[in-house]
Amino acid sequence: MSKLQPIRGTHDLLPEAMRQHRHVVDTAATVAGRYGYDAMATPVFEATEVFARTLGETSDVVTKEMYSFESKGGDSITLRPENTAGVARAVISNGLQQSLPLRYFYAGPMFRHERPQKGRQRQFHQIGIELIGIAHPLGDVETIAAGAAVLDALGVRDRTLLELNTLGDTESRDAYRGRLVGYLDRFRDDLSEDSRRRLDLNPLRILDSKSPRDREIVADAPVFGDSLTDGARAWFDAVKAGLDAIGIAYTLNERLVRGLDYYCHSAFEFTTEALGAQGAVIAGGRYDGLIGRMGGPDTPGVGWAGGIERLALLADADLPAPRPLALVPIGEAAEAATLPLAERLRAAGYRIDMAFGGNVKKRMKRADRVRARAAVLVGDDELAAGAATVRDLDSGEQSTAPLDSLAEALAPFR
Repeated sequence: MSKLQPIRGTHDLLPEAMRQHRHVVDTAATVAGRYGYDAMATPVFEATEVFARTLGETSDVVTKEMYSFESKGGDSITLRPENTAGVARAVISNGLQQSLPLRYFYAGPMFRHERPQKGRQRQFHQIGIELIGIAHPLGDVETIAAGAAVLDALGVRDRTLLELNTLGDTESRDAYRGRLVGYLDRFRDDLSEDSRRRLDLNPLRILDSKSPRDREIVADAPVFGDSLTDGARAWFDAVKAGLDAIGIAYTLNERLVRGLDYYCHSAFEFTTEALGAQGAVIAGGRYDGLIGRMGGPDTPGVGWAGGIERLALLADADLPAPRPLALVPIGEAAEAATLPLAERLRAAGYRIDMAFGGNVKKRMKRADRVRARAAVLVGDDELAAGAATVRDLDSGEQSTAPLDSLAEALAPFR
């Protein structure tokens, strides 16, 4: 029988990796809370329509990367490839448009069938925030600031670059699409097969093409900024002024786009060169047309998502396992007495490790192996005296503490 292995593109989060993972999530949740974002969660699978309608029927995610299947009831179900659509669906399903504005933070697994590589798996994990119901440039500024604050708290902001662009309003976008198609149509026969298909359906996606030839062609394509209306330009100016006011540096990237029509105004990414080809660690933008496209009332929104695996790699924090206290009974009477003692110490907030069986030498070896901070030894003599022997495993110093006040005596080792 072959040895069972994780499915390709998935990985186990063993304790060391899990500490890194939780560090990213807990740090981000704390920072998001300071900005007023409440934690929420959506199901890991949704009706396929939730993503097919929002990500675009012709997108690579929908056509090549989604994990979709038919349920036993005959419904088309998809493991979520991203979470913004799920949050938008939750707003509609729960009638939350009556409670705007909404600020949500989420963290959880996403699923895409793509080539696994460092920092990118088929089951991967994201943190994200969504600000729903605010149609104001300062909403864009707030979400970007929250992302910068998360990177700051993780100690990695100095290794990232904020790239910023505007997608304008609907009028700006329509004007730009016409200019872009007019330019690209001259190169139709030279474009990749995917880009030729997109030229008629969603030409902005060509700007994201990974094809070297496509990249050469779009290098001289018109830029979005030349098609902005006065209102769209004023919005972008307000976003830049807001970022300037709070000291968040940015670089303008006129090729940074989002291919779907419900995106507008700000598009942004925090990128890094420290992780090889996987440059973006946080990416987001404004999506005022999303909830309307899903069948709800027109509702503005802006947010971002960040890859937990990538952020953990970038942070590379030294997070050793918490050091327990080793409870070491000596003899049968102590064995019986230490079980309730261990529970009392755990209830008092201590991390207790107690081996089941073995002599004192073996138990002390285990204490060394789990990096115990101190050993609490209880034998017949200690029971008779109503006390325990406490050995500091760093210094070797030893002391005696009454059993009825042991929790207080152990405070230096908490």
